[in-house]
Amino acid sequence: MSDIDTGTDDEVIEVGTLPLDAWHRAQGARMVPFAGYHMPIQYEGIVAEHEWTRTSVGLFDVSHMGQLLLSGPDLDAAVEGVLPIDLSTLKLGQQRYSLLLDDEGGVLDDLMVSRWPEHLYLVVNGATKWDDIGHLREHLPDEITLNHLEDRALLALQGPKAADALARHATGEYSLSDLTFMKFGRFTLAGHEVTIARAGYTGEDGFEISLPADAAEEIATLLCGEPEVKPIGLGARDSLRLEAGLPLYGHDLSPETSPIEAGLVFGINKRRRTEGGYPGAERINREIAEGTARKWVGLRLEGRMPAREGAEVFAGDTRVGTVTSGGFSPSLGYPIAMAYVAAEHAATGTALEIEVRNKRLAATVVQAPFVPHRYYRGSK
Repeated sequence: MSDIDTGTDDEVIEVGTLPLDAWHRAQGARMVPFAGYHMPIQYEGIVAEHEWTRTSVGLFDVSHMGQLLLSGPDLDAAVEGVLPIDLSTLKLGQQRYSLLLDDEGGVLDDLMVSRWPEHLYLVVNGATKWDDIGHLREHLPDEITLNHLEDRALLALQGPKAADALARHATGEYSLSDLTFMKFGRFTLAGHEVTIARAGYTGEDGFEISLPADAAEEIATLLCGEPEVKPIGLGARDSLRLEAGLPLYGHDLSPETSPIEAGLVFGINKRRRTEGGYPGAERINREIAEGTARKWVGLRLEGRMPAREGAEVFAGDTRVGTVTSGGFSPSLGYPIAMAYVAAEHAATGTALEIEVRNKRLAATVVQAPFVPHRYYRGSK
C-alpha cells in the first residue's frame, strides 16, 4: 500500500510504506519520505540515538534496500561481466563489497554480494534499486534469473552489545560468535528462518538480518525487548556512517565519480584489475596507474559550525573542491566532513577552508574513518 506525498504543484510523488511502518509510528518515530518510502528519521533524538548505538545496540529498519537473488548457468562469469568482483575467491558464507559501474567507470551504485548455495545474493541501495534491477536485467545474459525478494525485510542490529542481545534469540547449527566480519549464516529467530550477516553501516560490530516481511514486527519487538536495544532512525544512521568514513550513494558516489577518486580501489578485486572485462575497466586501470585529478578526503573543521553537502572548499582564493557529506560529530565533539578536492591538496595535514554562510571555516585534511571501526574479526 502507498499514499501520496505532494512535491510541487505540478509533481505528485508516490511514497510507499515498509512492513514496519505502523510499528515505527507506535514507537513514536518521526517519519519522513526517503528513497521512496516513509521512514523513521528519529525517535527520541538524533544525538541520543547516535550515542546509544556507540555504547549499546541500535535497531535500524533498512527494508528499503533491495534484496536480489541471482541464479542460472555460468552465473559467476555472467556477474563478473557487470561487476568488478573476483567471484572465484568468494566462498560460501562470505559477502563482499562491490560496485555497479557504467561504461565510463562512473558509479551507478555500491552494493554487497554474498555467496549462497547455487545463488548470489545482492543488497543494493534503496534509492537506486529499481534502476539497478533494470540495469542488471539488461546487461546479464537472458539465462540468468533475477528475483527481487520483495517479501523480505532487512533489519540492522548495530553496536558493541549487538552480539549479546542477538545471541539470546538466534539459534542455528553454529554460534553467532562463529560469524566474523563479512560472513553470514542461516539461523532461526522467533521461529522464523532468517539469514544473518555480520556487517553494517555504522563502523560498529553488528548484524544485518534478512527475514520474512510478515515476521518483521514480531522480531523487531522481540529484539527491542532486550535492555540493550533501542530503535534508531535515519538521522543517527547518517551521523554514524559519517564518523565511520563510509560513502553514501547519491552524495559521495554518483555516475560522475569513479571508484579510484573515491578511494574504493579495494572494490576492484586484484585479478579484475589485470584482466578487465567489466564496464569502465579501461578508465579505472588508467586511473590506478596514473592517479586522478581529484580525491575524496576527510576534513576536520575548526569551531562548532558544520559544513554540509555542496559547500565549496578553498586553498587560499582558489576553489579546489566540494563537500559531499558533513555534520557535527557527536562522538568527537567537532564538525567533520568528506569532500572531493584537487589531488595536490589531498595530503593528510593540508590546511584548507570551507565556505559556509559566506564565512570561511578553517579545515584540515585528516584520515578517515574519523572514529575507528570496531568490526568483529574473531577472538584473539
